[in-house]
Order: sequence, then C-alpha cells, then structure tokens
Amino acid sequence: MFNHYDVIVVGAGHAGCEAAAAAANMGSKVLLVTMNMQTIAQMSCNPAMGGIAKGQIVREIDALGGYSGIVSDNSALQFRMLNRSKGAAMWSPRTQNDRARFAEEWRLMLEQTPNIDFWQDNVSSLIIKNNKVEGVVTGMGLSISCGAVIITSGTFLNGVIHIGEKQFGGGRTGEKASHGITEQLVSLGFEAGRMKTGTPPRIDGRSLDYTKMEVQHGDEQPSKFSFSYTKPLTHQLPCHITYTNPIVHEILRSGFDKSPMYQGRILGNGPRYCPSIEDKVSRFAERDRHQLFVEPEGWKTVEIYVNGFSSSLPEEVQQKALVNIPGFEHAKMFRPGYAIEYDYFPPTQLQLTLETKEIQGLYFAGQINGTTGYEEAACQGLMAGINAHLKLNEKEPFVLDRSEAYIGVLIDDLVTKGTDEPYRMFTSRAEYRILLRQDNADTRLTPLGFKIGLASTERLKRVEEKVKQVNDLVSFIKSESISPEEINEALLSKDSAKISQKVKMFGVLARPNIDLMVFKEHIPRIAEVFENYEDDELEQAEILVKYEGYIQKEKDLVEKQYRLESLVLHDDFDYTRLTSLGAEAREKLQKVRPKTIGQASRISGITPSDISILMVYLGR
Repeated sequence: MFNHYDVIVVGAGHAGCEAAAAAANMGSKVLLVTMNMQTIAQMSCNPAMGGIAKGQIVREIDALGGYSGIVSDNSALQFRMLNRSKGAAMWSPRTQNDRARFAEEWRLMLEQTPNIDFWQDNVSSLIIKNNKVEGVVTGMGLSISCGAVIITSGTFLNGVIHIGEKQFGGGRTGEKASHGITEQLVSLGFEAGRMKTGTPPRIDGRSLDYTKMEVQHGDEQPSKFSFSYTKPLTHQLPCHITYTNPIVHEILRSGFDKSPMYQGRILGNGPRYCPSIEDKVSRFAERDRHQLFVEPEGWKTVEIYVNGFSSSLPEEVQQKALVNIPGFEHAKMFRPGYAIEYDYFPPTQLQLTLETKEIQGLYFAGQINGTTGYEEAACQGLMAGINAHLKLNEKEPFVLDRSEAYIGVLIDDLVTKGTDEPYRMFTSRAEYRILLRQDNADTRLTPLGFKIGLASTERLKRVEEKVKQVNDLVSFIKSESISPEEINEALLSKDSAKISQKVKMFGVLARPNIDLMVFKEHIPRIAEVFENYEDDELEQAEILVKYEGYIQKEKDLVEKQYRLESLVLHDDFDYTRLTSLGAEAREKLQKVRPKTIGQASRISGITPSDISILMVYLGR
C-alpha cells in the first residue's frame, strides 16, 4: 500500500478534503492521512457554510470542480441569500447544515473518488532531502514516500484547549493535539506563531423555550450553492434569535478573574471579526445587549449551537449566564464553550501556489496559514491540491488573479501582506467585487477548471449554454420596446415615474426599484419570453443590465492593473542592491519576493515611489 504516492495530504478537515479530491480527480495518486477517520470534514465550530463573501468562495470552489458546494447542498437544513437589500455584488449565499450529514457526505464523496487512499495515523515529521520533501513519517513509525505533501493541520499543531483555569492539550474537544511538525520546520528556518480561536457551548434544544425568541426562516424560494445537479431544499428548519442583557453581562464579568484571555494564559491572537462573548462585553461596554443566533445542529438531533456566545470562561460561569438569556431559563449544556491555541506559519513564507519557498513540494493550506473559516480553508486546499498535481506533472502553476476570484484575493492577501490575526474574507477585501459576484462564479471559473482538467465536460457545456442564454436575454432586454399602456400602472405601483412614449425595456429596468418581475407580472408577451429561461439566467441578465456602467468601469480598472501584473520580477533578484529604495522597502521585498510589480505594490509598507524606482530599474 505504501510504495509511493504522488501527493500526501496531512489532515482531513475542509482544506484536506478539497486538496485530496482535487489532486485525485486530476489524476494524482493521493494518500489522505488523518488522526481520526470518524471526524473527516468535521464542522468543528458552527454548522453552516457560506455567508458574506464566504458564500462566493463556496460557489467558486464548486465552479472550479471542488466538492464543498455539493456537500453543503446535500446536507442543508436552511438556505438564505444574505444582503438582498443591497447591490448584487453583496449578495452572499449561506446554508445552515446538518453537522453529521455534512461529514458523512464528504466521506462518501471521497470514498467514491478513485485515486484516494486513507490512513488513520498522525504525521510526526517530514522526510526532506536537499530542500525537497520526499515523504512523511507517521506516529506508528511508518515512512511513506511521495512527490508532494500538503499540510492542512487546522488547530491541531501543538493545540491547547482553555476552559477557565483549566488547560489541556488537544486539537479539538476530545481529540489529541499533533506534535513534531512545527519543531522540525522551525529547525529548517521557518517562522512560526500562535493563534487562538474559540467555540460556544452546545445546548440541549429540549430545554429551550423558543416562544421567547424571534424566528428566522430560510428563503421562501431557496437557491443552492452548486451549479451542478443538486436540488434546492423543499423543507427547511428555522433558526431563532435572542439577546443577552445587562444581567448576563454582569455574570460574565464576574468570571473575568478566571478567564485565560484576561489572565494572560492565552498568548495567540484571536479572530477580530468573531470575538468571544467576554471580549464583546469588555470591548463594547456601552452596549446593553448582544445578538445570539440559536442554530439547529441537524434534522434528527436536539443539539443547538449558540452562535455569538463563544467563550473560554469557567463552565459554571457560562451556565449561570446562559440561564439569564430569554428562552434559556432552563437551558442544559451538552458541553461548554472553549478557546484553543495552535501553531501557524506566517503565509508570507509561501508562493502564490501555496508551495513553501523554503521546501520544494511542501504546501500549506487552511488555518496553518493564519486563516479562519471552513470556506477559506477549503479554497486553499483546492488550490494546493491543484498546484501540487500540476507541479508533479511539470505543468504551469494555477494562480487566480484578484480580478478573477475571491480565492485570488484571499491567497494574494495572505502571501503578499501576511496576517498576524486569523484572516477572514469580506466583500470589502475585493477591489473588483462587482465582477466577483456569486451569480457568475461558474462563467468566471468553470472554463479555467476545465482547462486544468478538474471541471468536467458536462460542467463546461452547462456554463456555455448559460452564457448563451444570458446573452440572448440581455439582447432582448436592450432591443425590446415597452409602451406606456403596458407598464405605467406597474410603474406607479412602484412609486416610479410614468413613461409618455415607447421606450426600450432596459431603460426602465435601469431604475433602482424596478426588476424583471415587474415586466413578467404585468406584460403577458414578456412573461411568455421569460418562460424560456431559468431563474438564475434571468437574475444574471438583470444584474448585467442594471449594473452595466459599473461593471465596465471595473473592467477598465482591471486592464490598468494587468499592466503592472505583466511586469515580472525574477525570484533571484537581490533587492538589497537597490540603494535608492528605503531600508523597509528593501527588507520587505527581499522577504516576500513578489512575482510581479503588481504584487509588489500591494505589500504593506511599499510606497508608490518604491514602485516607481522598480519601474525605472525595469526600463519602464
């Protein structure tokens, strides 16, 4: 079994699963090594996928040929499209998921993927010769050779769990930490650091009074993540919303003297955008309440996830605070919340392919790179798996530009800027977010996925048909004329000005409060035409028409940026020789070693004058 593998993936979380699937589906022989076969694709924190910007990432993974979108659809409890009240660039899909079914679906898909073998063991060290990885050594003492290793260790590298004054080793509750890899890599010259994350208590849903909470239903017409054969939900479970109050805050403060965060026992930085409840109470002392989302864990379990109540306070303080929350008066905990510290490696030590600069054939993906979130981890795993396979087969690397995908923004941010706190994706991080919408992830990326051998021919044909349909529909909208008698009544009902003569349909659609449904509901001949199109085709055509000017403006900006991205900087360039650059610029350029002038311009601390000097040196 252990003669030789093309790719060994260490860890079977979201990053590891996508890495293994991608490399295997492209033709590599893959070994997926995990410490526990029963926790493959475990949703360690909240039972949900997607959300603001994260939903776009899941759709991008799916468009390229990854599995996260399919698994999310097949295990969904509820679907919501967030930010519908805002512009289309902000729309973000999110599912509430059945935790057990999510993991089961992932395992089934991996087991049905040819070229993947599994092995339950931990990896204690890497086999490295002449700055090239050649295999791994497991806890059982097995030496397994390979062409590339992808480390997706999550929170397991020297993980320490904190609950009040108690602390113990572990990568997740009930699971042991992993030791050895950090120490070896540091001895080889890698820089390592510590980060922290946390999770809330899990509650017995039978002990809650939902009548005292706000109900949060899914969309009336739910969509889905995957552009493939998956089906939207026909039945959904509701979530609920409740709030903390001053009494809860006072009880939480009473435990601060035993808090590992406030007593200095936690040294790693925590996620800025997902703070613990004690952090929220401390940092936002002027607020008398904080919102909590009460989320079901599955179709057939009473276990409840309390989103917004992450905590590392003593369990008795957590319990005392919980029973003072409306609807939680008789709440019973299944287990308390906790914080976890773990090792990570600053991602400026990586190339844009996620291969390390120090060791050939060694790739990092997920929380080891300083990110937080299933979606961020999954897309890194996908890209690492793709690039490991391509390199072993002596093919060009696959790197997505910032204008092509949120995945490109994520990886460029990590490699170019680094991070000293858990990185989370937001729409605001993408300067071309009008181009990077959730609705067009397939048209943007499936042709690229097909070209590298990951997305199927069937997927490509679906996209080509969709593009044709959308283009036909846009042409129809731009050429069709609408008369006053057909549309004026509908316009008045929408508080929109009447028209006095025939006008092109797209002119009316460009109005802020008018959508295609207005034409469909009030003009029978238009409704008849729309019957020939799918809902997603109608949606995309409407977006392309309504935001045409903004879309073109961003495309123009992309063209300007491409000029900088086309100016290549060689890996062996010695920036210390450019004495006209400041000391900080020389140091950072020497450390990051950007591939292009464009990437150099995004390094923190690099000024426009520094870029001008580089341009002069290149004769530009």
